Amino acid sequence: MLWMYEMLSKGGLIEKAKLMEKFGVSEKTVRRDIDDLRTYLVESHQIDTNASIVYNKAKNVYELIRFDKEWLTNEETLALSKILLESRALMKDELETVLKKLLGQTEPEKQTFVKDMIKNELFCYVPLRHGKRLLSPIWKLSEMIHGHEIAEFNYTRQDGSKGGRRVKPVAIMFSEFYFYLIAYFADDSKDFPAVFRVDRIEDIRATGEKFHIPYHKKFSDGEFRRRVQFMYPGELQRVTFQFNGDSIEAVLDRLPTAEIIDKSDDGTYTVTAEVFGKGIDMWLRSQGDFVTEVKSRKMNRT
Repeated sequence: MLWMYEMLSKGGLIEKAKLMEKFGVSEKTVRRDIDDLRTYLVESHQIDTNASIVYNKAKNVYELIRFDKEWLTNEETLALSKILLESRALMKDELETVLKKLLGQTEPEKQTFVKDMIKNELFCYVPLRHGKRLLSPIWKLSEMIHGHEIAEFNYTRQDGSKGGRRVKPVAIMFSEFYFYLIAYFADDSKDFPAVFRVDRIEDIRATGEKFHIPYHKKFSDGEFRRRVQFMYPGELQRVTFQFNGDSIEAVLDRLPTAEIIDKSDDGTYTVTAEVFGKGIDMWLRSQGDFVTEVKSRKMNRT
């Protein structure tokens, strides 16, 4: 019964004849155990009460039908594995541990398939050069964020200079290969948050001091992500430019707040977007002659 429950929970299908052969049980035993599992699903508060084990006559198998699965599907496991491999964010041993646990979510019969689909990428996997293990510091910083606790740490800047930091941490984000801590300086010297690469943070210390950010200044990591490029912080601004490249879709995907305000007869788009900081300048320059007539103005944060 435990085997059946795990198989069904992972999205697997149970063929009655194969089940009888595998465990040496009768058809009557299979029907009885399926009925017991159906009763358990109805009475259990751990999963969707609308879940139901049904017999699929077309496929001649039992399957679990529900709206909200507590196990990842085979397709979800494969997609997440590919995303992790592409990110290059974790050390290889950390990645292998996570992938092993993800594979444990799939049907036993499909694990080999998923392994085959990712084995070459895993073999050729090259982690980032910083060589830092990040799972523990990410968790530690996240606890301080959740507890509204001022954090202290040593930080190495891009130019190699080092110094202590005392901050009000508000979010952990991932972008362009790296994990970042988003935080306000504890002395309130800046009205906008600073961005720190987690791999450059050392000696994280919990101070036990609580902080409060007024409601009108509450940080929204979702809104910040929509408006920041390459994790370069700064003032909120509105940028307007003309784009004459082949794919306006790529521009709209890159800048989630972008809007097309005009399109000329020759196919040139006039685009406007709200963005934080100067990262947008890097992206616009990377587009070369496709981007012209760039204008920007500061905006008041609300």
